Amino acid sequence: MNRIVIPFLFVLFVASAFRPATLPVEQISTNAAILHAAEPVKLSWEILRDVTFKKKWYAEESVYMLYPTFGQSVQKLSGKTVDLTGYILPVDLESNTYVLSAFPYSACFFCGGAGPESVVSLKFKKTDKKFKTDERHTFRGTFKLNADNIYELNYILADAEILP
Repeated sequence: MNRIVIPFLFVLFVASAFRPATLPVEQISTNAAILHAAEPVKLSWEILRDVTFKKKWYAEESVYMLYPTFGQSVQKLSGKTVDLTGYILPVDLESNTYVLSAFPYSACFFCGGAGPESVVSLKFKKTDKKFKTDERHTFRGTFKLNADNIYELNYILADAEILP
């Protein structure tokens, strides 16, 4: 009996020394969080409504303008890679300046039919593509918030690229 038990224990001990290394549970969950954070967030126009506006005097233009206070759901997306689908509104074709809108041109912010939270400025990574009014596309880029520059929209999609 001793002849069987001792070799068996020895084989068990040696075999356990060669098993693959495993990460602690904390390390696995941290790695999963890093991978999950790298995935683009599917941004919705509903989330972008988490903003309130109040009138603020801007002396440089001698005018009251709407100053945004962004809600938590919008703030936590700042600096993240997001995907957003909407309607293209050309602003200046020569400089390749476009806006992505929740609504088509006939009901957009610029026509008085929607609020400033319904438009996002597109800052393209490559500026060679031209778009037509009301084309519906999905774009991926870095989501940025703007509260202070009155010459920009409140929401900006930097390094934007069209998705197939």
